[in-house]
Amino acid sequence: MLGSEDGFEGLIQPNRLVKLTPASVQGTLPKGGSILGCSNRANPFAYPTRGARNKEKLVDVSADVVRRLEDHAVDCLVLVGGDGTMAMGKRFLDLGVPVIGVPKTIDNDLAATELTFGFDTALGTATWAIDALHSTAEAHDRVMIVELMGRYAGWISLCAGIAGGADVILIPEIPYDLRRVIHKIQDRLAAGRRFSIIVIGEGALPKGGRRSHITRAKRGHLPRLGGAGERLARSLEGKIPCEIRTTVLGHLQRGGSPSALDRLLGTRFGVMAARLCERGRTGDMVALRAQEIVTVPLEEAIGKPKLVPPDGELVATARAVGIEVGA
Repeated sequence: MLGSEDGFEGLIQPNRLVKLTPASVQGTLPKGGSILGCSNRANPFAYPTRGARNKEKLVDVSADVVRRLEDHAVDCLVLVGGDGTMAMGKRFLDLGVPVIGVPKTIDNDLAATELTFGFDTALGTATWAIDALHSTAEAHDRVMIVELMGRYAGWISLCAGIAGGADVILIPEIPYDLRRVIHKIQDRLAAGRRFSIIVIGEGALPKGGRRSHITRAKRGHLPRLGGAGERLARSLEGKIPCEIRTTVLGHLQRGGSPSALDRLLGTRFGVMAARLCERGRTGDMVALRAQEIVTVPLEEAIGKPKLVPPDGELVATARAVGIEVGA
């Protein structure tokens, strides 16, 4: 069993593969992150290198990865990650590399599985943050805006917002009408509730507007989202008689000791992946369906992300308990 350090870096750069033994992986259950490291830049099909005049360029080094796998007599490439990782896995599968996928992302946006491990831990952290902000919001009569991760999927924002008792939840799947947000705050003020909690996903956008980006997309790499909370704060300034503060939870959601559910789910996924390796069955991703661990073709997990249905039960639940969702 070999581990590749920092994602695909270990299969691109020399001396970055490590031998994994039962002893070397003991005690990892309560640890957050990855003992091997992660990378969202090491895309073998668009790998950043320095060219003439030290200018960055993207090159395809996938053939080098295939050769390294062959040199080390690797029987199967097990990829643990989200939609980008699974998409790369499908490309390697098409190149003749045996691949098995394991769904891991806090965004919970991978199709073909009901849950990805990492989501529950991020959800718990986000809910804790909303709980903590309630006291300062109420004490200072403020509108507190909490920006959460999730990219184009609103699972973390919607679930944490409901669990944390938010007054407004804005998610990427439902472009929001600013007037409805203002009206909700004004209604709370009229009822003697002098503070409000707004949860907004980093990919949320106003009706007729665009998403907020920190950096633009490059070939083989997604844009970096951010600024949705600050944009909303600026839009609310002068329209409500309240102080407004914005908290961006950011990478706090990606760390810390994993929840019991994530430890259990990750272990169950890992056992199924090992069984697939043992049977020589590749081209599949392990998944959770109806509380059972199953396998699905890798192509089912990519292409179309799993997003929050705007007319689904979760959104309906938020509305039923009086939460404003912006539309």
